[in-house]
Amino acid sequence: MSDNKISRVLYISYDGMLEPLGQSQVLQYLKRLASDYCITLVSYEKPADWSDTPRREALITEVRSAGIYWVPLKYHKRFSALATVYDLFVGFVVCAFLAITSRIKIVHARSYVPSVIALGLKKFFGISFIFDMRGFWADERVERGIWGGNSKIYSVVKWLERHFLLNADVVVSLTHAGVTVIRKFPYLKGRAPLFDVIPTCTNLETFSPVRSGGPATDNEDGDRDFVLGYVGSVDTAYMFDPVLRCFKILRKLRNDARLLVITRSSSECLNTLLKEYAIPECCVEVKAVCHDRVAEEIGRMDAGIFFVKTGFSARASAPTKLGEFLACGVPCMGNSGIGDVESILEGERVGVILHEFISDAEVEAVSRLLALCSKSETNKRCVEVASRYFSLAQGVKSYGKIYDSLGREG
Repeated sequence: MSDNKISRVLYISYDGMLEPLGQSQVLQYLKRLASDYCITLVSYEKPADWSDTPRREALITEVRSAGIYWVPLKYHKRFSALATVYDLFVGFVVCAFLAITSRIKIVHARSYVPSVIALGLKKFFGISFIFDMRGFWADERVERGIWGGNSKIYSVVKWLERHFLLNADVVVSLTHAGVTVIRKFPYLKGRAPLFDVIPTCTNLETFSPVRSGGPATDNEDGDRDFVLGYVGSVDTAYMFDPVLRCFKILRKLRNDARLLVITRSSSECLNTLLKEYAIPECCVEVKAVCHDRVAEEIGRMDAGIFFVKTGFSARASAPTKLGEFLACGVPCMGNSGIGDVESILEGERVGVILHEFISDAEVEAVSRLLALCSKSETNKRCVEVASRYFSLAQGVKSYGKIYDSLGREG
């Protein structure tokens, strides 16, 4: 590493770099930051991923060529608090060693589990601590039924969250709405940390407005059908039933409408839902594609649609698909109460917000979406908004400013 590089940064992720999330939401930032900063990366890799030798060796080469010093640790059995405690112990020992031997100045913790290690490093070594919270993790788990609201583990994690917020030098939130919520926490009165908002960014070199054809876009006469697109899981935090209801409404307004679903979810589950809503299979195309082909599929869409389950944790949520749709010039429909989605879609006139999951509201929202799609300037505006809000280059620049603010090496 050259001497003029900034303070040495230790980045800790409990997500593995061999997982899609690690590659899209961690490595694509770090590979760019590594050209100006000394990055040491500690991640927890799942045994099944690590056993894929060709993929592992390719990633090792890729990370090394980017100038990142990668220390992969083994991820132990999920669903077990004891396994997580063991991972934390091993992680702290390794990171403490790295902090001393590599003269680490900044520890950048992605979400809650790595922040336990980061908080310890700050307390023992005085290292600057970035709490990149990624959302209200404990509350997400309660709202999804994984933890009980009165459970011991929820109380412990909320206690830790309090200490992360009180001790972090900088807190990174995915949304402005999330920051507004945090600032109201009573224990932060007069003690609020520095905040920065960096959403889940999109690589605008990959996601761009290139319209493509395909089975779901060309009708028998060779004309282009209207394609409504959905990307992602059809369960967990997302709601797929209202997507199908809106599609049925769309079919009444545009009989050439088609639904393109890009998902890795069970086809059996999807087929059951299609039958339940009496949607002909000929109107729907379901595909499972790797992440580097998602942009191509979005290019076949005229509009995107996604609905996220609402709740306290949703205020800090930033759906990745929003930036991807807009970057491809595709306006979309979402629901209210989800991070900054409403202010972006409605405020920037690049989409429509559904405020209530009732018939009249759904009909009105679908009609507004069609009207928006009919305007020639909409696609261009979507791309411009994506550039302002979700640019990966801008996200990297924002992280760089945080690193700079925590001091250069002498």
